[in-house]
Amino acid sequence: MHLSHRISVLACVGFLFWSNASFAQSTYRCNSGLVSLGDNRSSVLQKCGEPESRHSHCRALTTSATTDATSVNVQTCVEIEEWTYNPGSGRLMTTLEFEAGRLSEIATGQRVR
Repeated sequence: MHLSHRISVLACVGFLFWSNASFAQSTYRCNSGLVSLGDNRSSVLQKCGEPESRHSHCRALTTSATTDATSVNVQTCVEIEEWTYNPGSGRLMTTLEFEAGRLSEIATGQRVR
């Protein structure tokens, strides 16, 4: 196989991976406005309406504290709420993640068929 053919094959494989990947962003345009990282849930709900689905889970955080010769690991739970929006055919599924009631992550997924 010639070098140029190998490069073409690798470029195609890279594009396929890239096109199916999830991408993070800092804003999301929805029904009646733009939401940004840091917005609260009620503001997002007002601008974007009800999500197609809601899911919540606990993200474990471990913190360490050391006093004298004693080391203690404390594990706490941070509640994460994920809202998924289906913007319609030909557009990307979008998941909004809230931490402590604030929008902390916006990720797009696969294209809706």
